[in-house]
Amino acid sequence: MSTEDSVIKSLKARQIFDSRGNPTVEVDLFTTDGMFRASVPSGASTGVYEALELRDGGSAFMGKGVSKAVNNINDVIAKALVGKSARQQGDIDKLMVEELDGTENEWGWCKQKLGANAILAVSIAVCKAGAAAAGKSLYRYIADIAGNPTVMLPVPAFNIINGGSHAGNNLAMQEFMILPVGASSFSEAMRIGSEVYHNLKKVIKARYGQDAINVGDEGGFAPNIGGADEALNLIMEAIDKAGYSGKVKIGMDVAASEFFTEDKKYDLKFKAKENDGSGKVSGAKLQEEYTRLVENYPIVSIEDPFDQDDWEPHTAMTGALGDRCQVVGDDLLVTNPKRVQKAIDGTACNALLLKVNQIGSVTEAIQAVRMAKQAGWGVMTSHRSGETSDTFIADLAVGLNTGQIKTGAPCRSERLAKYNQLLRIEEELGDAAVYAGAKFRAPAPAY
Repeated sequence: MSTEDSVIKSLKARQIFDSRGNPTVEVDLFTTDGMFRASVPSGASTGVYEALELRDGGSAFMGKGVSKAVNNINDVIAKALVGKSARQQGDIDKLMVEELDGTENEWGWCKQKLGANAILAVSIAVCKAGAAAAGKSLYRYIADIAGNPTVMLPVPAFNIINGGSHAGNNLAMQEFMILPVGASSFSEAMRIGSEVYHNLKKVIKARYGQDAINVGDEGGFAPNIGGADEALNLIMEAIDKAGYSGKVKIGMDVAASEFFTEDKKYDLKFKAKENDGSGKVSGAKLQEEYTRLVENYPIVSIEDPFDQDDWEPHTAMTGALGDRCQVVGDDLLVTNPKRVQKAIDGTACNALLLKVNQIGSVTEAIQAVRMAKQAGWGVMTSHRSGETSDTFIADLAVGLNTGQIKTGAPCRSERLAKYNQLLRIEEELGDAAVYAGAKFRAPAPAY
């Protein structure tokens, strides 16, 4: 189809609810090709440098209402976009970010006027409409607008044990994930993830009781454990019982900003009822702990090992462990091109966590990924803890050839929606479907 066949006719935004029962933004975008719907997620462990998620405040919905963001779409953005072509992703994102919103801080466009949640909902809907106008699958269209010549199915990183702000146990580190890098296809990776997950459920139930197999926001278990070794040993036992020893690697999301103290220490006992301060360690000591864990377990990815403003230990750890284990920036980078550049210049990590709602537009997210790939980094596409049924990030991971995706455990429908979409993409690709597997850190040349 031509761009003339994809004219935006109207937009209608509304407040819906995410997987934690909090309000979020959904938008329907109508073009001459039909209606295209998008909704945005919300994080619990959020970096302070993320673009503004506009909330209403006040007493309704505990202050988390999004009627202001919804009104900004219906009253401001819609008027500016009607009559434009949905094929102009970059131009439309620039119009929303730089002209309609126009707010900046030291890290770039911060979306404080309209809200990143308002801008992103429209940006994703425009992308879906653009794909339809081009007559292409969404992942193929994303690859085209990014200038990416190849597509690949990512390795799923299943969050199966929770700690940190995602759980009520005493485990400081937030997520423990399994990555089936030894699978031959994405569908086999799903089988491995599912079987390990259900074996872990049996192991936890036998050791900690029925209550311990309740699941958290992302579908992982949160048994009453207090340390990383206990969590990792449970996972290793589940992998062994499932029969996949050697095929499955482990990833961690430490979310260390959650337990960084005012005296610049890391309090590994920050959730203890009676905290005597004995859990506080320096960044150097914490790096020693990571080194020990990497040497004793098949850990290939550690995310946010230090605080979002603690740059020096990030650099030291990347230098010491970066060859064996990717050091992933989430709170450190917040999918922000300027912070990505700072990290590249300082060798502060060697992988980007891609969360489109941290930056607030598809175009800026693509820019961050391009920069990361050109620097030789890995890229892990990611959900948020408060999700919707929108499957956009599944197509994004394939279209940008990130090689990795984390979108929760193989449990909870808002998590499985993304994994199931990847299964559909694999089916559509047929014989051309390639699974990143052991090459998850560098699935293809930079684009």
